[in-house]
Amino acid sequence: MTRSIQDIQAPIKDEMKAFEPKFRASMKSNVRLLDQIMNYIIRRKGKQLRPMFVFLSAGVCGPITEATYRGGALIELLHTATLVHDDIVDDSNYRRGFFSVSALWKNKIAVLVGDYLLSRGLLLSVENEDFDLLKIVSTAVRELSEGELLQIEKARRLDVDETVYYEIIRQKTASLIASCCAVGASSVGAAPELVTRMHTFGEKVGMAFQIKDDLFDYGDAEVGKPLGIDIKEKKMTLPLIYALNQSSWLEKRRIINIVRNESHQPRKVTEVIDYVKKSGGIAYAQAAMQHYVEEARQLLGTFPESNYRDSLEQLVQFTIERTK
Repeated sequence: MTRSIQDIQAPIKDEMKAFEPKFRASMKSNVRLLDQIMNYIIRRKGKQLRPMFVFLSAGVCGPITEATYRGGALIELLHTATLVHDDIVDDSNYRRGFFSVSALWKNKIAVLVGDYLLSRGLLLSVENEDFDLLKIVSTAVRELSEGELLQIEKARRLDVDETVYYEIIRQKTASLIASCCAVGASSVGAAPELVTRMHTFGEKVGMAFQIKDDLFDYGDAEVGKPLGIDIKEKKMTLPLIYALNQSSWLEKRRIINIVRNESHQPRKVTEVIDYVKKSGGIAYAQAAMQHYVEEARQLLGTFPESNYRDSLEQLVQFTIERTK
């Protein structure tokens, strides 16, 4: 049975506690409005899975250093910047059940807040000469942007096959978790080969994480994500792609037409969800997710045994068993 987040954090409990004030300090501003918004962002932080991946990966590879804290802050700053901008792009009023920055302060301020967070992350690395960490995270942010744009392009044409789907989620989600693990390893001075191996491990975890997220679209759990939202947004995810591949040409055309032209109707979205379930799309996606998890576990097994490694393995399990 998967342990709780608190249990998984045990080897890095002190580091996670020390990380929070360091992260707050990295966001500090002399502008009162900015400070107010930064405090709002910090108060609604989630489970802090990304810093956990950074610290546990660092612990697997060597003694945790000040560079590890800066690496964790860099990841959080640049990732938060992308989320603030995402909410503007998606015209989203909510993020994790709270009002988004753009909903409360409007788009103009939200764009500037995202830019500010980005600049704070860049300066944090440059001022401390953490150029290796900056390169890892900057590459991930570039890939994240490319993945989002690729998904938007494909949503217009609805011509996503499995190869394209995997490339989208590798860039959109897996690249960030991979960068967390690589930053952790690099921050403790691990050899380039170990950093690369840890990056690959994180990428496998990220692939499984996103497939799990896509499966939420077809479930009944309260996940903070409305049922069928991917279908409404014309996102072609693995369960649907598989189901379409099992269909006749006529049936495939009918379902694609619903996604393209009728996905604003709740009854039609339910029809697509039922179709995917009956076609075996859920089971297929679950098997693909488990495949990535097994590959991640095998890679993790090549590192020396430690409490950090045990917790990292538990964190992997947590990401695919989570209910939200």
